[in-house]
Amino acid sequence: MKKIGILGSTGSIGTQTLDIVRNNPDLQVVALAAGSNAELMEKQIREFKPSFCVMFSEKAAEDLKIRVSDLPVKVSCGMEGLLELAILPEMEVLVTAIVGMIGLRPTIAAIEKGKTIALANKETLVTAGHIIMPLAKKMGVPILPVDSEHSAIFQSLNGEKKERISKILLTASGGPFRGRKREELTDITVEDALKHPNWSMGRKITVDSSTLVNKGLEVIEAKWLFEVEPEQIEVVVHPQSIIHSMVEYVDGAVMAQLGMPDMKLPIQYALFYPDRRPMHEKRVDFFELASMTFEKPDTDTFKGLAMAYEALKAGGSMPTVYNAANEKAVSLFLDKKIKFLEIYDLIQGAMENHKVIKAPSVEEILTAEQEAYDYISDVRRRS
Repeated sequence: MKKIGILGSTGSIGTQTLDIVRNNPDLQVVALAAGSNAELMEKQIREFKPSFCVMFSEKAAEDLKIRVSDLPVKVSCGMEGLLELAILPEMEVLVTAIVGMIGLRPTIAAIEKGKTIALANKETLVTAGHIIMPLAKKMGVPILPVDSEHSAIFQSLNGEKKERISKILLTASGGPFRGRKREELTDITVEDALKHPNWSMGRKITVDSSTLVNKGLEVIEAKWLFEVEPEQIEVVVHPQSIIHSMVEYVDGAVMAQLGMPDMKLPIQYALFYPDRRPMHEKRVDFFELASMTFEKPDTDTFKGLAMAYEALKAGGSMPTVYNAANEKAVSLFLDKKIKFLEIYDLIQGAMENHKVIKAPSVEEILTAEQEAYDYISDVRRRS
């Protein structure tokens, strides 16, 4: 019986992880954490019977305590609760599916206690890869990627020597606005941005896909996960989303992982690695697919990807600013307070305003994040 905890159990990755638990009786959920959805958390507790749960919102935690008062489950809240969950003695694997920087400290705490990390929280490596990867190596803790692209790279590397990598080919669907030029994006609505052609994801990540910021974050994440240089990471637009990513080796051979655009496969692979389990989901029908196409990303129109490479080149605390500014800007866009293209303007402004700190500590990372938020708030007040 493998015992797991899930940070972000009510979100897209979290709920799909629980779908996998339903189909694999040798997985046991011992801990769940979420933001504020007490109603869904109650349903998850009653079905999966964890011993420990966390709501980041104190108000939601109080609500949940009342809802599950008849059950033998401890309910905690806030960062203190997340840190307690991360080091539960009985937990073996922590699925970090929570969105945002709040996943950083619990991930570090779990690694320090030797927990295997099934990583779906991009911000952890984007902002603190220089801390996370050496710590995981020191503690002998596997970091198993859950993102479909990074899982594909991980699978394509299986049995190969990393020093033989020539290039990582990170695929992107291109999002809902592929092929459009900048002038065609001036009046994009929230509803337009949330219509992803292939993937079912949370609102924030779906918007990130439409700006190519999501792919930019994945580029930064890949640098740390696979110990490659930025110039070894190339983004390829593949609209069908069947090839999830590829690795080119020094002899010219290219290894790829293919599958339907379904997050359950990489989640299950991470939970059972190095084993593979049967999965009763739709398979690729190559006769139905007929063809696959590839394009260069338009980084002049979709500046989010180009800015990610800028942040990666600057290093230190700059990726934190890139991530935090995007997080704040997307929130404003989803609240219909700014236009779509202003997301890029706010990220660029925050990056230009920032003085890079080399090898920042966790406290300096969190300070850089707050400074990016403050910068955007100041810009909004002045406008």
